[in-house]
Amino acid sequence: MIRLDPNEISFPNPLHYDGHEGMIAFGGDLSVERIWFAYQNGIFPWFNPDEEILWWCPDPRFVLFPDELKISKSMKKILKNEIFTFTENKNFKAVIKNCQEINRKGQDGTWLSDELMESFITLHKFGFAKSIEVWQNEELVGGFYGLQIGKVFCGESMFAKVSNASKAGFIHFVQTYKNELEIIDCQSHTEHLESLGARMIPKKEFLKTLHNNNER
Repeated sequence: MIRLDPNEISFPNPLHYDGHEGMIAFGGDLSVERIWFAYQNGIFPWFNPDEEILWWCPDPRFVLFPDELKISKSMKKILKNEIFTFTENKNFKAVIKNCQEINRKGQDGTWLSDELMESFITLHKFGFAKSIEVWQNEELVGGFYGLQIGKVFCGESMFAKVSNASKAGFIHFVQTYKNELEIIDCQSHTEHLESLGARMIPKKEFLKTLHNNNER
């Protein structure tokens, strides 16, 4: 396992390096520059806040192709009835804070540290990160955020305070940008996103799509 130098922004090439279960490096820092460089190379941080920083690029990769989006009959009805309304980048800080604080089944605590959260907020100010907000009766009830690299959207985290809020927001986002995005990176498997059409693809395929977008 490779330890990163905090004074040098670099990573092992994930195309040629397979770490344990997709973990390719540890250490370094959570600077805006390093995080942005990592995502441009298909790498993301995932660790417990009181532990050392871990960097991942799993194989296979869990992604969603916009034209493969699945919408259940019940979700179609919810969207048709306009139970929720949606905005983009209206309150990035509130979305990421809710993602940090929301209680998740089977999880004790959060991987989203204050330092990492501040770096994403800065990336949002630079225009690299975006949020989708889901509202009900003028109350923020769900949403998600991520980084966009060309035609690749790297989803980071989502939250929901009421049933179906985050799912509705995700569907709205995919339908809105289906002609502008080639792929949505979901990173690791969840049943929630699998039900919406996300699936595993080889790491090599994902990195090729990502790098083709970086070169444009």
